[in-house]
Amino acid sequence: MPPRRLRRSRSGSRRSRPGARRLAGRLTAIVAVAVLVLAGCDSGGTPHPADGPQRLTVAALPLTDSAALYLARDRGLFAKEGLDVRLQPVQQSIQALPALLKGQVDVIASANYVTYFQAYEKGTLDLRILAEGVRIAPHMMDVLVPKDSALKSPADLVGKKVAVAVLNNVQSLTLNAILDARHAGRPVYRQILFPQMGAALQRSQVDAVHAVEPFDTAIQGELGARVLLDGGSGPANGLPASGYVTTAAFVKKNPKAAAGFRRAVEAASKLAAGNPAAVRTELPKYAKVTADQAASIHLPAYPPTADPAALRRLVRLMRTQGLLTKDFDPAPLLVR
Repeated sequence: MPPRRLRRSRSGSRRSRPGARRLAGRLTAIVAVAVLVLAGCDSGGTPHPADGPQRLTVAALPLTDSAALYLARDRGLFAKEGLDVRLQPVQQSIQALPALLKGQVDVIASANYVTYFQAYEKGTLDLRILAEGVRIAPHMMDVLVPKDSALKSPADLVGKKVAVAVLNNVQSLTLNAILDARHAGRPVYRQILFPQMGAALQRSQVDAVHAVEPFDTAIQGELGARVLLDGGSGPANGLPASGYVTTAAFVKKNPKAAAGFRRAVEAASKLAAGNPAAVRTELPKYAKVTADQAASIHLPAYPPTADPAALRRLVRLMRTQGLLTKDFDPAPLLVR
């Protein structure tokens, strides 16, 4: 679903000595992750001279969720904290999880909480949340259908194919909650990356797409698609959607860098919340949207501080829909 064509962006041989085979295996794994997960990724937590800034590698998505990250970089907020933040683009935050676990990236921005709470519950990731990303606001994501679609109301979605970027994630979680509140049936979800949703809708591969900004506005503008349902309405409104996540090991090893990163992002989020024009100016620099498109995009809410109560609300909703097996308190995961 490209704004002006949005693009975005993981061996039989002769016998060798056991040590050589182990070394080759490790090198192969590292190269595979580096190539498939993050193109051109430098190793995370790069050492820094005592008198110079500490380098952090951050995986980031080309979404409105990441606006505070780019503002913090371009407004010198990271530099003020003694940080040299290098950004590595990814198309789904889950793509960066292997690199985070291996220490090849230090932080994942725009990290979908649903995915990372699930990884935390399974013991895959010792999760820590450095800062909140965005909360869901009206029309920051919409269910879109072709302009001549026979679907006229949310109730018509029952059994229909709806595209989401990741299965069993925040999009299906919130859409299910909205439909349940309306006593409407649920659709069947199909996984299609955001930049490909417009083409899938145009080719009738799906009946509807659940698109987030800036792809939402781009699909409406380029295909004449219409909004069937505001994905930020009802029980979805105000729900935490994404955050800046890392590992407990990173925070323990780099407490000053973790605290500095949090302060910089929270200052940028405060700027974004109070000055939406700053976000709209920033978007064309990284999201491949034009200035005209950026002017009409529906922005999410940028909270200046993380709210444990809001995160508990998300955990309860995940538990209700079976995306978690038990309740847990997310407050201890927040880095203060």
